[in-house]
Amino acid sequence: MEVLYGLHPVEEAIRSGSRQLDHVSVARERRDNRLERLIELCRAADIRVALEPREQLTRLARTDAHQGVLAVVRERKFLGIEDLLVPGEGGQHRFFLALDGVEDPHNLGALLRTADGVGVDGVVLPERRSAPVTATVAKTSAGASEHVRIARVTNLVRALEQMKQKNVWVLGLDERGSPDYTDFDFRTDCVLVLGREGAGLHDLVKKTCDHLLRIPMAGQVSSLNVSVAGAIVMYEAMRQRRQAAAPPAARKSTKERRGLGS
Repeated sequence: MEVLYGLHPVEEAIRSGSRQLDHVSVARERRDNRLERLIELCRAADIRVALEPREQLTRLARTDAHQGVLAVVRERKFLGIEDLLVPGEGGQHRFFLALDGVEDPHNLGALLRTADGVGVDGVVLPERRSAPVTATVAKTSAGASEHVRIARVTNLVRALEQMKQKNVWVLGLDERGSPDYTDFDFRTDCVLVLGREGAGLHDLVKKTCDHLLRIPMAGQVSSLNVSVAGAIVMYEAMRQRRQAAAPPAARKSTKERRGLGS
């Protein structure tokens, strides 16, 4: 069993239905509309709710940041790389995220939140040298980690090679790469690979990439935090792909739109 804490993570765990909840504990001291809505959601899903002292929740969560809500859940079952590569419906191009040694749980949580926001088709995480998907990750992701499809792999390079065999372009993000991320056409099957905090991509991972993209920097610092950099590129990919999916008339009207003073 695992513990999730915080209003958003517990609520999204219930809504996603991705794993079984044993029960939800709420602090006796807290009473407000948000908590009452969560309790009603539990009752609708036939999940047992227990009233506990706040100190008991703090002891179980090992933090006082639980917001008076804690859930005991079954351990998460991760997918394999083959599960992510199953062709989707409608023939739409797929977009994946792979993380090469992201060890800060807050960065991982932020990236999973962005991945859910842009609608990635799956996230690839190595089993070693990577932050585990813990309650801290779930809290940082505001519960998005309960919705994102995640595959855990023993060897990231081998997983990327498997993706290449399925005609998925492997795109690494590197401060010395070329071209700029805005110059790349993301309207294809591709996986964005992000490297370690401070060190970037491992050499073997970098050699496996088909392209190395960079984010241009105008200041004195050469790179961005990995979760910020990942968000920038993921939303550019989403922008391009949504624009490509828009009807021709909509694309034309967007192109012809003028700004103030025109």
